Amino acid sequence: MPIPDFIVALRSKIGHDLLWLPSVTAVVFDADGRVLLVRRSDNGAWTLVTGCTDPGEQPADAAIREVFEETGVRAVPEALIGVEATPPGVCANGDRVQWMDVAFRCRHVDGEARVNDDESVDVAWFDPADAPSLGPRQTRQLATALEGGDRAHFQFDGEAHTPTPAV
Repeated sequence: MPIPDFIVALRSKIGHDLLWLPSVTAVVFDADGRVLLVRRSDNGAWTLVTGCTDPGEQPADAAIREVFEETGVRAVPEALIGVEATPPGVCANGDRVQWMDVAFRCRHVDGEARVNDDESVDVAWFDPADAPSLGPRQTRQLATALEGGDRAHFQFDGEAHTPTPAV
């Protein structure tokens, strides 16, 4: 998978140090209620469509761009379904990364699902009940998208902070 130029430039300055990056996840449904999944070329896992947000790019635009780039499917975002930080991870090349992921429920508009770049080895529509196993975060994102509605998932690990009054 090609590394975006802006990340290559950052990595030239920080090496393998932890890099905080924005990302998107698209949970795309077709008219039959099937979900679009991609089989990643780097690890063979089936996943929802994900990707890195480019500098200045709106998250919803990034999600729709990633869907098209990876699958040839044109979609539209319908609802924000989640915002959360992923745990830090290490890429195969040793780069440390942590993602701030923004997830959207999307609707298929046009296009036949196909492998459309080198990030995937397979692309397919699945009945959600028969879909391959996804990781915990993506399983939750799929469940939230299936619920419909417009309530987004987020995690709050802290407590409310009250500002100290000025004296």
